[in-house]
Amino acid sequence: MSDTQNGIRVVAVLGGGLMGSGIAQVCAASGYATTVREVSDELCERSRAAILRSFDRAIEKGKATGADKEAALKLIRFTTSLNDLASADIVIEAVVEDLAVKSEMFAELDKLCGPDTIFASNTSSLTIGEIAAATSRADRFVGMHFFNPVPAMKLVEVVRAIKTSSGTVERSLAFVRSLGKEPIRAHDNSGFVVNLLLVPYMIDAIRALESGVASIADIDKGMMLGAGYPMGPFTLLDFVGLDTTYRIAEIMYDEYRESRYAPPPLLKRMVIAGMYGRKSGMGFYDYSKTPPVPNDLGV
Repeated sequence: MSDTQNGIRVVAVLGGGLMGSGIAQVCAASGYATTVREVSDELCERSRAAILRSFDRAIEKGKATGADKEAALKLIRFTTSLNDLASADIVIEAVVEDLAVKSEMFAELDKLCGPDTIFASNTSSLTIGEIAAATSRADRFVGMHFFNPVPAMKLVEVVRAIKTSSGTVERSLAFVRSLGKEPIRAHDNSGFVVNLLLVPYMIDAIRALESGVASIADIDKGMMLGAGYPMGPFTLLDFVGLDTTYRIAEIMYDEYRESRYAPPPLLKRMVIAGMYGRKSGMGFYDYSKTPPVPNDLGV
């Protein structure tokens, strides 16, 4: 149910891609009037189609009903205008992982939205403080990092920057819980909790492959059967997206200047070659085959 106790009734989602459409879906499914803003009508339609597919998968698995789907769809609208987000009680940004793009959009919204509107960024690697600096409401700016796929993943990292007020944090925690998610508190360091630990793990797996420690398949199998992970690091890299991982690693290396965050040469070469993982059909595995088979990367 919508979180009227904390004054949040209307949600705006900035960006309707993979993460944005998932966030919009869970907000609408929880009873919130939700507006998704994209830069074109084509992308709005793509976002709507993604939400429909996600609901249909949930229905097939018995995790939602047709009535749930219809009720949620009535609460979601799509727009290409930032002006349509002016009445939102919270704006959740899920656009490209680029500080300049995020800052520009929040600077515009800062002029449009009311003084009580909370701004939240779904960034996975940029710091909240540097994004909030583009606005006049650093005290009402928070990190709200969801995980992919949003409808299935329970965790949300709620990130408090230096100027974020305790009231904003508490409202954000309550809002996340109202979505049926489990929040954890994180300080405003690049990578927060999960990526701070996960990115070096994935990078180390690539370095192990580069060094000839073992094959793609055997490293994946080793971490699954030996450490109890649900998927191996290379399967996970392909799922997250090699381009996304590369960008996150670059941002974290710029922040910390520690070698454990530096993108390995193999990762860079794969991204340049357009091998992004599942979304491109080719990464550490070849997804044109069923089941996918490891690629010969010449290492």
